[in-house]
Amino acid sequence: MNISLLLQMAADAGAERTGLVCDGRRWTYGELLRAAQGAAATISATGRSHIALLDESSEAAPIALFGAALAGIPYVPLNYRLADADLAALLERIAPACIIGDVERVERLNPEAGHDCARREDFVASAEVSAATASGEEQEGEGIAVQIFTSGTTAAPKAAILRHSNLLGYILGTVEFCAAAEDDAQLVCVPPYHIAGISALLSSIYAMRRIVMLPAFDPDKWLELVAAERVTNAFVVPTMLARIIERIDAGATADLSSLQAIAYGGGRMPMELIERALHLFPNTNFTNAYGLTETSSTIALLGPQEHRQAHSSDDPSIRARLGSVGQPLPTVEIEIRDEDGQVLPTGQRGEVYVRGEQVSGEYRGRSALDADGWFPTRDAGWMDDGGYLFLTGRADDVIVRGGENISPGEIEDVLMAHPSVAEAVAVGVPSTEWGEAVGIAIVVRPGHETPGEEELRKLIRDRLRSSRVPEQIAVLGELPYNEMGKLLRRQVRELFNNN
Repeated sequence: MNISLLLQMAADAGAERTGLVCDGRRWTYGELLRAAQGAAATISATGRSHIALLDESSEAAPIALFGAALAGIPYVPLNYRLADADLAALLERIAPACIIGDVERVERLNPEAGHDCARREDFVASAEVSAATASGEEQEGEGIAVQIFTSGTTAAPKAAILRHSNLLGYILGTVEFCAAAEDDAQLVCVPPYHIAGISALLSSIYAMRRIVMLPAFDPDKWLELVAAERVTNAFVVPTMLARIIERIDAGATADLSSLQAIAYGGGRMPMELIERALHLFPNTNFTNAYGLTETSSTIALLGPQEHRQAHSSDDPSIRARLGSVGQPLPTVEIEIRDEDGQVLPTGQRGEVYVRGEQVSGEYRGRSALDADGWFPTRDAGWMDDGGYLFLTGRADDVIVRGGENISPGEIEDVLMAHPSVAEAVAVGVPSTEWGEAVGIAIVVRPGHETPGEEELRKLIRDRLRSSRVPEQIAVLGELPYNEMGKLLRRQVRELFNNN
């Protein structure tokens, strides 16, 4: 099967139903399908092996995604925020491709590659014209639906491959067809090059929920769109939610009474932030969705009822689950393993492994799956006796001090308990004596005094062990995050290494 089936089913069930709203224009499901069929004809005529999007979110994203599927070639959304040198390297890796979006930048960075380029509005117009004569027939291709370049925080970006079977395994296993009411609307504000943006399109179309696109996130515009379009569902990353709440606390007003559900993921959610959100939106269902590019999005969920139960519970073990990513989806299996690949019992920390039909674990030229189909996520974590998964950071982020493995998460949790600390990060720093030691950076809450270094060291020593006490401490105005809310630990390490 092919992911174009999702759009075809939606168009068959409700061709005149509004499927997408972007920049004031409304598209029905029938119009989206015809545009995708026209795009497929346009793409096929170029003879290129990939179709890439180098642009913000717009109607071009779903048209290109489904157009590529119908044409039988991979859809490659590119990070338009990359530095020129990094983007040029990615353009070279897919050359020659059909590229939509920033034509001038492509021609400047990769002029000899023979790309077939079109501006967003030209691509959309061409797709609409070609729709009149397009056959609408689905091409087989090689089974690859989407190719996403990973962030490359520790090495050159890897080309993660998601096949039609992976994406359909996720959608068909987690979403009910045509389950949304006609007035339901999903606000999509994550970048199109992130798996969350792609899964939001696929799941919303299959549920037949109207997609409301915000091309680039801005908290005031987000609030305005929720009110204007009577948005019922939204997905945000923690940094987005923090900025939305900051604007509300600062006096921004909007009618948010339609907002039934907020899902979040993509980065660590501070406990205080989710507790504030639960208080601020008492009638909104919150869901924590944990997943990776290589797993076609979500593999574990902490649902709305679990949020409210944990938030109101006096039982420390239940309340702690508000800091978890929930339980595995019924369609996947999750294990925690040690460095030798042995499965660890409940409560012990190790690396998170996952297996299931939606799990690709595939990169261009190689597979990361083991012989039994398990994918090593490189995320560190543990599971409690109720099957709730707790993440402690990336396995690569573990601090190795004198041969002892130290989780940054346990130090960060202690620091966040200090009333003056708004944000905290712990990283490994070079140490003559131990090889590697702990370095911490904090952001102080507005209006609070900066805690002294000895005060912070004592806090950690009293709560944990002396091996966790930091050798280096920095106070920053803000911590570095990427646009999806992921903390850039490498930049924090570089800060210490340069001092």
